[in-house]
Amino acid sequence: MTDALRWGILATGGIAHEFAHDLVLNGFQIAAVGSRSQTGADAFAAEFGIPTAHASYEALVADPNVDIVYISTPHPFHAANAALALNAGKHVLIEKPIALNAVEARQIVDLAASKGLLVLEAMWTRFLPHMVRIREILEAGTLGEVRTLIADHTQRLSEDPENRINSMALGGGALLDLGIYPLSFAHALFGQPESILASATFKETGADAQVATIFRYSGGRIASTLSASDTRGPNAATILGTTARIDIDRVWYSPTTFRVIDNNGVVLESFSAEVNGRGMHYQAAEAEQLIRAGALTSTIMPAEESVAIMQTLDAVREQIGLRYPGE
Repeated sequence: MTDALRWGILATGGIAHEFAHDLVLNGFQIAAVGSRSQTGADAFAAEFGIPTAHASYEALVADPNVDIVYISTPHPFHAANAALALNAGKHVLIEKPIALNAVEARQIVDLAASKGLLVLEAMWTRFLPHMVRIREILEAGTLGEVRTLIADHTQRLSEDPENRINSMALGGGALLDLGIYPLSFAHALFGQPESILASATFKETGADAQVATIFRYSGGRIASTLSASDTRGPNAATILGTTARIDIDRVWYSPTTFRVIDNNGVVLESFSAEVNGRGMHYQAAEAEQLIRAGALTSTIMPAEESVAIMQTLDAVREQIGLRYPGE
């Protein structure tokens, strides 16, 4: 394996375009793309200057010039696609959520471990500069005792029943597509909740339109999240501590700014950083660094935490009565 890892892109939807754009922009090497059709693969390869275009996912994972596969299919297909790549000896970066449910997540993580391969959930937010700095501030104790997280991911998306966000067959709905962001943030701060309260509204297709959650943790800590696909909100987040808070500006899960404000209203720090592109390349850099070090999981986005997050999502879905075909 050369020092520059060679990426394979599995599927050519919108998120794959954003990821490939950031890889190319920041000097990463994309060796191949795989689509369900040669036409789709050729068009994607031409757009990003990728040397090899495969007409199937099987051909992509079998490509000897690919070291790591980025899986960007809808989440009901993550487990099968990950197994395909792992069984072909490829490391995997899997779009969030890592799977449709915790059982599938467990299968992916265990298979990767058995093969001695890296599995990383593509929760790109965790690797962005503002989140790196926020972790440093929290570790320094600047906020005192961290007590509360308030975060939303609320978008006004398509009402077309055939659109992926509204399709039960494609794992659609606000929770798994959008709610994964604030839920993952809550896990990063507080771990797995001790208790969960959730409420939801639904679309005619059966997909969830809005999901509100309240998580409680040891010591009386609380996280409050809202995800919605039918209303566009502030998309901001606040971390509350006993001596200060962090206000993360819109859009909190993308490259953005924040302020640390003490209880007297004094701004202790204002943060901003230049990001080349959307910032999706930081997770690729993490994956490459881990593979070069021979590590099988990340300390920033551990594989076991990805399983735990799916367990939390499963518990929320049980409360609101959300089940997908085949479950």
